Amino acid sequence: RYTLAAEGTDPAILSEAEQAVTEIEAQLADARNELDSAEQARVEADRQREAARELRTAKEEIRSRQRAETAALQDLLASETSDEGSWTPVLDEIEVSSGYEAALGASLGDDLEAAADESAPRHWRLLPMLPAEPELPEGAQPLADFVGNTGPLARRLAQVGVVADAEAGARLSAELKTGQRLVDRDGNLWRWDGFVAKAEARSTASARLKQRNRLAELETRAPETDRAFEEADAAYQKTADVATATTENERNVRKLVRQLDGEVAGARRRQAELVQELNAKRSRLESLDGTISHLEAEMQEIAEAIQEAQSRHDAVGDLDTLRDQVAAIRARLSEARSAFQAAQIDHDRLVREADERQRRIAAIVADETSWNARREGAAERVSELKARDTGAAAELDALAARPGEIETQRNSLMDTLNDAEAVRRTAADKVAVGEGELAEAEKALRAAETRLAETREDKVRAEAAVTQAAQNLEVVRDRIAERLDYDPVRVLELAEIKDGRDIPDLESVERRFERLLRERDNMGPVNLRAEQEAEELAEKIATVETERDDLISAIARLRQGIGNLNREARQRLLKSFEEVNKHFQELFVRLFAGGRAHLALTEADDPLEAGLEIYASPPGKKLQILSLLSGGEQAMTAIALLFAVFLTNPAPICVLDEVDAALDDANVDRFCTLLDEIAHAG
Repeated sequence: RYTLAAEGTDPAILSEAEQAVTEIEAQLADARNELDSAEQARVEADRQREAARELRTAKEEIRSRQRAETAALQDLLASETSDEGSWTPVLDEIEVSSGYEAALGASLGDDLEAAADESAPRHWRLLPMLPAEPELPEGAQPLADFVGNTGPLARRLAQVGVVADAEAGARLSAELKTGQRLVDRDGNLWRWDGFVAKAEARSTASARLKQRNRLAELETRAPETDRAFEEADAAYQKTADVATATTENERNVRKLVRQLDGEVAGARRRQAELVQELNAKRSRLESLDGTISHLEAEMQEIAEAIQEAQSRHDAVGDLDTLRDQVAAIRARLSEARSAFQAAQIDHDRLVREADERQRRIAAIVADETSWNARREGAAERVSELKARDTGAAAELDALAARPGEIETQRNSLMDTLNDAEAVRRTAADKVAVGEGELAEAEKALRAAETRLAETREDKVRAEAAVTQAAQNLEVVRDRIAERLDYDPVRVLELAEIKDGRDIPDLESVERRFERLLRERDNMGPVNLRAEQEAEELAEKIATVETERDDLISAIARLRQGIGNLNREARQRLLKSFEEVNKHFQELFVRLFAGGRAHLALTEADDPLEAGLEIYASPPGKKLQILSLLSGGEQAMTAIALLFAVFLTNPAPICVLDEVDAALDDANVDRFCTLLDEIAHAG
């Protein structure tokens, strides 16, 4: 007991372990609260980042579309050069208000393609305004008010009036004076001499003016679009950084929570071990204290017994009497030892039960700690449920008026249901009538099917009988042909039986037939024409061999001719292909005002078996196959290829049906120009 007491657990250590568990649990609770806050912050940051990403994507798409449209308009305006060579058309020098492009194009038309430079073959001269210009009809505003930097066009534009609509133009056209014109914003034109042009006849000048105004608008809006994209990109980068930081913070807090969970579990395990160890030592000390008390009592009894024995020894008398007394004492001692052993067994059992109770107490303490933690979690859950209950009560108040609306909808639906029920009853009556007719028809159908089945069975039996008779007849024919080597139809003639006479008895005929067969077999085979037939066959064989040699030589000559034709065809095909490819490349550049294209033979080493692939690269696009181009680009490329073939192998007549269906005005103009050049060149 002294050794166990010296090694005993200090209660202060258990107190420190319990204090450590309490502190770590408090840290864990704080970390979990911080984790909840971090998760909410991360979710909010992700939401803001996603919104910023969507905004950035939208701004980027707007900027990309504007840049693509700007580049396309710049290429288009750069490619649409004037027919006057290097002279700048007046169209590129004036400025027209947005919405009046069609009016200006309709009023001046192709005159806008002329230059303002007087050295150009076709140009505008700068003349002063007339001193007494005729006034436009009342209600018409001069077109010059909507055109800036008019230059030499001022005199012409002063006599062009803009009306509100087509009705006003038709009404005021009768008041026009010499040289005056009326136009509206849609492009309708009324001239002083009675000439009228509808808006459908659009000019390339109006289209180009619209393209220029659109390009100017896009170039004006480009800085604002770039700035909006940069702001959206900066906002996205900022929200992305915040989201990354919140995600990293959440990850660190979650890692701390996991770490504190492990530390709490370790501290609780250490505390339980200390409690169990302390309880075990206390039980052991109590057991040893009981054993010591028992041993001290026994020692006291033994000492008393020794004193008593000594007294008795001093006062010893008769030895036999003493022996009897010793035997009695030994008997009592044996009984005392048995009682001691029984008591010792009971004591050990009680000690074990006490240890078990201590272990159960420790487990109950751990369970109590766990349930306390659960109680705290339940309290938080109750608070959350109370908040949700408050929200549900608010939602319930908001839905209080819903039953009335549902009742109104229900009444409306009941009316609709009653109408549908009436329609259903009418349809049910019709269905009942139809089902009666269907039952009659099905009954008639079953009767007809029964008769049809019986007829089919009779037909099958008849066909089987006919087939069997035909098979028997065929067997008889085969036997006649095998045995007599004669046509069965002429058997009566062979038997020398005239028509109308009775056929002889079968048995007698068979006996005669067998006798004749034996006689023929006895005669043996004799062929008197064998030598002549052999000579004839030899002649035929020689003739066939001669014909075979002629055919072999003819096949060789034919193969040689085919090889020569293929070689010549390959040479001509490659030559024609190169010439067509050359014309195609030139015509493509002319039709598209730039770019490049070529033809290629594919998928075979032999040009006669190769396929043809068309590669084209319109201005501003990468080189790709024909099928990846737009409809208008495919049409223009096909026109270039068609004219390339036509230039390689001209024909007196070429019919082009609706070639311009997929082309816009500018491309139609290019096509017509090319067609005119080819026609005059021919």
